[in-house]
Amino acid sequence: MGLTLERPAQAPGPTLSRPSSGSDRGNRARWVWGWAYSGILSVLLTLAVLLGYLVTGIASGTVDWTALFTSSTWSPGTLAFGGLAMIYGSAAVCVLALVLAVPIGWAAAVALSEYLPPRLARPLRLSIELLAAVPSIVYGLIGIMVIRPFVADLGDVPGGDSLLAAGIVLAVMIMPTIVAVSVDALAAVPGRYREAAYSLGLTRREVVRSAVLPQARSGMRAGVLLGLARALGEAIAVFMVIGRADGRLPESLGDIFSSLVRPGQTLTTKLAGPEPMLAGTSGPYFAALCGLGVILLALVAVATVWGTRGSTGRTARAPRARRSSAWLRTPKDRITTVVRLGALLLPGALLVGMLGILLARGGSALNPVFWFSPSEGAAGGGIRDQIIGTLLLLATTALIALPLGYGAGVVIGTRASARTARVLETLTVAIGGTPTILLGLAGYVLFCTTMGWGRSWLAGAVVLVPVVVPVVALTTAGRIRSMPAEITEAAFALGLTSSQYVRSVVIPYTWPATLTGLLLGLARAAGETAPLIFTATVFFGAPVLPTGVVNAPVQALPTHIFTLSQDSGAPEAIAQAWGSALVLVLITAGLLSLAVLLRNRFEGARRWTT
Repeated sequence: MGLTLERPAQAPGPTLSRPSSGSDRGNRARWVWGWAYSGILSVLLTLAVLLGYLVTGIASGTVDWTALFTSSTWSPGTLAFGGLAMIYGSAAVCVLALVLAVPIGWAAAVALSEYLPPRLARPLRLSIELLAAVPSIVYGLIGIMVIRPFVADLGDVPGGDSLLAAGIVLAVMIMPTIVAVSVDALAAVPGRYREAAYSLGLTRREVVRSAVLPQARSGMRAGVLLGLARALGEAIAVFMVIGRADGRLPESLGDIFSSLVRPGQTLTTKLAGPEPMLAGTSGPYFAALCGLGVILLALVAVATVWGTRGSTGRTARAPRARRSSAWLRTPKDRITTVVRLGALLLPGALLVGMLGILLARGGSALNPVFWFSPSEGAAGGGIRDQIIGTLLLLATTALIALPLGYGAGVVIGTRASARTARVLETLTVAIGGTPTILLGLAGYVLFCTTMGWGRSWLAGAVVLVPVVVPVVALTTAGRIRSMPAEITEAAFALGLTSSQYVRSVVIPYTWPATLTGLLLGLARAAGETAPLIFTATVFFGAPVLPTGVVNAPVQALPTHIFTLSQDSGAPEAIAQAWGSALVLVLITAGLLSLAVLLRNRFEGARRWTT
């Protein structure tokens, strides 16, 4: 006999009841919590494997850390491994990206939150989220075809490969992150602050400056730091436009600006090139590359952790009324409104322009034959095998990541104390921000070399799991925290154990958020290129579906586009690359659109379970 809680008629659910025996109850409890804690274990294991790969690599040879930080000479033939030029390249492209993206991103976020009604803000925010879903390989392809010629004309640089081109590409990539996090920070400001400021007779610009921004500033800074973490960890898009020239440093302070329009190198492009394959798995060459990986991981981890902590633990200051000169107030307010709305239009214009380029150059993707016919030769035929390989990788990744990510979210949301939950969330976010090039290199050494799998579709899927698990875990934990307290109280009043509570209450309540997180994670994983290059894919010669695990590669859209884009002089290859890019964007946009629809459907809903 059980008690049924009131629930909408259109969403019936299971009835809460007790297991028939104590041993049954104990077995089920052990199974439930064993599964849940395996999610947390997967996060810790990923971190341990990554650190173990880097530490073992460094220990396999001698690393001259002084030279790595102070020398610009990189010459494996003479065992000279200086990483200063790569550190400078990473710093230069990230600073360029932030200088371009932060003012526009912040202005667009303020316009979305403070100037537009929800019915207009919602579709515009969706367009920005779609911009975030564009795979990095597509940004790189657009960088080759659009940004490199622009830089070539601007700086008289043959080919246009340069730090400036990489900075522009990264600025477009990180702008959606800055906008999304900043909008959330602005939305979290209590409405009473705005009301108090308006009651003092302030204009909209003065309200935003005096009452809203002081409260949201730390959250908006967090968005910048998370954008910086993505810029630091991006490999493929930068690899395609930077020129990959070693040892390039400005010779003087005045030479810094001229160095921006010359080819360069970053930490990620060095690791994404052919050298990790040439270095083997031991020795000073491999150790030096692992040293670069440690530097990169440390920089990304600091930016990610700092960004996630930037909006917590600070006391908000009371808003202060600050008026401009009376005769300037109205003109300033109008100018600020125009500037902020103009900044908001830029991401939408970028999305429309990007889709226009893809449709104009990748028109072959609109022909169903292109989707369902196999490729022929180097750049002929269709992309059937690449689509099937991509879907196989995503499906396998989803099957592995869903239970692990959900288990981690349940532990964070229901079992961990406040302090432990903060630690686990920080570790989870750090794993989610890990440069995927490092995941690919660690997977190559662990699965392809040590375990003897060679190129394997399963290795590629496993390497993509850390991309998806953090998104699922964090969205699930957030949904659990939003659960009304009366649901939990009613469940335990029935005498439910904690495992029964998870099975009968938490899972029915949180599945929409979990599914949304899974789709968001898969949308990101669908465009990942760097991990698959090292572990799972080949350009041609792989069967449509693998027949085993060992030496069983597949073909996939991201690596297919990347390989074709390297042959930028062949019209057939470029046409094939653009068509493949449009198909990949449609797949990721479909996943993201489903996630957004689910989020909008269930956002703020009070779902009662039985």
